[in-house]
Amino acid sequence: MIEKATDLKDLTKQQIEKIKEDAGNVIQEIYNASGIKSGQIFLVGCSSSEIIGKHMGSASSADAAEAVYSVISSFLKEKGVYLAVQCCEHLNRAVVLDREVMQKYDFEEVNVIPQYHAGGAFAVTHYNNLNDPVVVENIRSKAFAGMDIGGVMIGMHIHPVVVPLRLEHKNIGNAIIIAARHRPKYVGGERAVYNANLE
Repeated sequence: MIEKATDLKDLTKQQIEKIKEDAGNVIQEIYNASGIKSGQIFLVGCSSSEIIGKHMGSASSADAAEAVYSVISSFLKEKGVYLAVQCCEHLNRAVVLDREVMQKYDFEEVNVIPQYHAGGAFAVTHYNNLNDPVVVENIRSKAFAGMDIGGVMIGMHIHPVVVPLRLEHKNIGNAIIIAARHRPKYVGGERAVYNANLE
């Protein structure tokens, strides 16, 4: 059973539209810079509290989470990219995704339902919008790229080597955005020649 979000509706229409605009700019830029492709996993960690200018974990905002989610999820779906959402530290940064993705990547389901104050508003929103949601404890660093909204530390779920992306659009609302992508490891020594398309 998921907590009701009635007490978490807190933003004006103008604030919601600005958050959506920010989210659209950021996801487009990350998509273009990361090289992620259809069938790969894009991970989002999100503090809705940070988006509205509060300290992480102190003021979950269903409005902020839903605004960002509506933009990012529809964008990734159109590109054929799987969205995975990292829960907050109270659930040990477990990941919400669709059962189809879990089965494709052979992840293991755990028994928990994210809540606004144990998982986070963004994880709850993703869980509620999936046809067959599951939570997994570990995606074995299989995310190809990801977005950290508000400093929630997503790096553990991105496949090494993790390469930070320098963004022109650095915020969604008041939250700082950190983004990263995967690149294959370099092997060899000074005589090795590397494929620039994989860097």
